[in-house]
Amino acid sequence: MHFGGKGDLSYEGKVDLERGKKAVRELLLSFGLDPDSPDLKETPRRVVEQYAELFGGLYMEPPKTTHFENDIDHGELVLLKDIFYTSVCSHHLAVFTGKAHVAYVPGKRLSGLSKLARIVDYYAARPQLQERMAVQVADFIERAFEPKGVAIYLAGSHGCVATRGAAKSGSIMVTTVLRGVFSVDNSRFRSDFLAAIGKGKEHE
Repeated sequence: MHFGGKGDLSYEGKVDLERGKKAVRELLLSFGLDPDSPDLKETPRRVVEQYAELFGGLYMEPPKTTHFENDIDHGELVLLKDIFYTSVCSHHLAVFTGKAHVAYVPGKRLSGLSKLARIVDYYAARPQLQERMAVQVADFIERAFEPKGVAIYLAGSHGCVATRGAAKSGSIMVTTVLRGVFSVDNSRFRSDFLAAIGKGKEHE
């Protein structure tokens, strides 16, 4: 079973959907709510199916990587911008969404561009920390394509920040990972990457 497909949300029996529904029912009862009321009768099923989709990356194989031999070697960065992702904060199980910008400078291999988006989706689809997700995406790209450098920029809006505690709606968390040629001080690759995603020198 490869990441990206939907259908059987039990993931071939790896997820106990009935147990999940009972747990959600108990959660509703713990707040004095009536899980048999018209509004809540189907809520346990809906909640479990929602999280089964959001956590799909836990139960599926990583995306297959398509790569091509690099016979160009132009020495410039390859960038896929504005990859929208949805994930779940592992501390509060609150949804967070954002955009990822993923770049690399090819070594001997070129990635299929759609694979970069699938890698982001795969690591987003689980209880997650944005900081960890950025590192996981970078690690995967380094292993799969052996680039001269990789750069990850994640900008996420977190439900746990917007709705509880400080309750600051509209705030954006930014996480970056810069490796190889992107990590060198005054690197033109770093400058080109930040300029291409509209962040400029103030973010270096």
